[in-house]
Amino acid sequence: MITNMRNTFFLSVGLLATTPLNAQTFTLTSSTVGGQATMQEVFNGFGCTGENVSPQLSWANAPAGTMSFAITMYDKDAPTGSGWWHWVVYDLPAATTALAQGAGDPAKGLMPNGAAQGKTDFGMPGYGGPCPPPGHGPHQYVITVYALKTDKLGVDASASPAVVGYNLNAQALAKASIVFYYGR
Repeated sequence: MITNMRNTFFLSVGLLATTPLNAQTFTLTSSTVGGQATMQEVFNGFGCTGENVSPQLSWANAPAGTMSFAITMYDKDAPTGSGWWHWVVYDLPAATTALAQGAGDPAKGLMPNGAAQGKTDFGMPGYGGPCPPPGHGPHQYVITVYALKTDKLGVDASASPAVVGYNLNAQALAKASIVFYYGR
C-alpha cells in the first residue's frame, strides 16, 4: 500500500511473514522524507552539496518473535553493476520503534545503546545520502527496516554491506520499506 498523508510517504511490504486478516501489517514511515529527497537528505560530497541528514523513521506492528531490528538504505540505480549501499544499521534493540532525524551521524550519538552502523559504499559507517551522477536521471532509494529473529547479527564492524545484507535476509522475520527518489 502506498499512502501520502501530510508529507508522510510509506510503502508497506510484509515479506516473509504470513498475516491473518485481522492482524496489523509491519509498517515503516517517516515524518521527514516523502516521495522526493530534499537537500536535507542529500549527500555532501562527490559533487553534491546537501546536508547529509538521515531521515526520521518509525515502524510499528513487528511480528511476534522479533528480537532486534536493522535498517538499510539502497540505490539499485547506481551505475556500479551492484547498486550502492547508503546506510547499514543493525543490532537495534527489540524495544526500538523509531530513529530520530540525524541518527545516522555517528558523532551525534542518537542511536540506541547496542546499535551498530556498518560500513557503507562511501567507505565509512553512518548515513550517506543520495548523490547520483549528474544527468543519470532520478534514482530510487529504498529504506528497509528488518524485524530479526536474533538479538545480535554477529557480523564484524568491517563487514561489507553485502555480507550484512546476506545475514539480514537469513535472520529476517519480516521487512517493511519506504521509497523516495532523487536526481540531479
